Amino acid sequence: MDDSPIRDTFHRPLRDLRISVTDRCNFRCTYCMPAEIFGESYQFLSKAQVLSFEEITRLTRIIVRLGAVKVRITGGEPLVRQELEKLLVMLRQIDGVDDLTLTTNGYYLPQKAQALKDAGLNRITVSLDSLDETVFRHMNGNRSSVQKVLDGITAAEQAGLSPIKINAVVQRGVNDHTVVDLARWAKDKGYILRFIEYMDVGNRNGWRMDDVVPAKEIVERIHAVMPLEEAGRSYKSEVALRYRYADGGGEIGLIASVTMPFCGACSRMRLSPEGQIFTCLFASQGTDLRDPLRAGASDDDIEQIIRRTWGERVDRYSELRFLETDTPRDPKVEMYHIGG
Repeated sequence: MDDSPIRDTFHRPLRDLRISVTDRCNFRCTYCMPAEIFGESYQFLSKAQVLSFEEITRLTRIIVRLGAVKVRITGGEPLVRQELEKLLVMLRQIDGVDDLTLTTNGYYLPQKAQALKDAGLNRITVSLDSLDETVFRHMNGNRSSVQKVLDGITAAEQAGLSPIKINAVVQRGVNDHTVVDLARWAKDKGYILRFIEYMDVGNRNGWRMDDVVPAKEIVERIHAVMPLEEAGRSYKSEVALRYRYADGGGEIGLIASVTMPFCGACSRMRLSPEGQIFTCLFASQGTDLRDPLRAGASDDDIEQIIRRTWGERVDRYSELRFLETDTPRDPKVEMYHIGG
């Protein structure tokens, strides 16, 4: 079997695998799963459609052999998947996984943090868009208080899931007036805060360019109060532009996929809950691995599908977003389905 790393048409290697373990979530964030669409009658995937832990582990082992060294568990909200710790134990045993992480809304961390650490999780990222209770409830569909998430972050810290990263999606006129307060809090706590430009992921969040607060503006607002200096990326395909506080009190990151696309170094593959691989967050369709897997395909057969899919990869959606303004866009996969 060929164990050589794979590269796409732009010679980008595969380095990161993001595994969405469920399409379900207990929040209804306006930029991801707006409640008016994802209501009680919405049909999520059935248990039979979703990959088992054994299937996820088998596919991960093959993908890691092809170059992925960082594995991140996402959703939906991954902690709504029952007994997720069992999957983490299985993934931790795969040779070649250097970093096993998870992104969560934090709601279930008080009950889950220690078990996740014991199962082999290295660190964690928690989504928290504002410390303002009214703003936060508006953004999450009134599903959680700020304190509930803060309790989860504390539990993760006590369990040793560090360094803790905080993700905040910034929308103009919604929570942009709270970014400095959030930055000050994260700096005082020693957390790594990453601001994410509001993205046109999927087709249902009503995205408009007018709602985007450019990363440059976010940096300027924080720098005016707490001086920053550029720190550069930790590695070539890192998504965040990093800035250090001039007084040495930590750092922030900016994920600027709208105003400063980083497609040229993108090394991420996403595995959906029902076993499709996506080579771009903004993809219109994926490549099915579940049906071949369940039909008895060998590891070599599946590897060839993955090699061919990545080898034909031409994705650079964010770079083309504003260059082809007259070209109709194909419908895109929803973010809740394949993770951010």
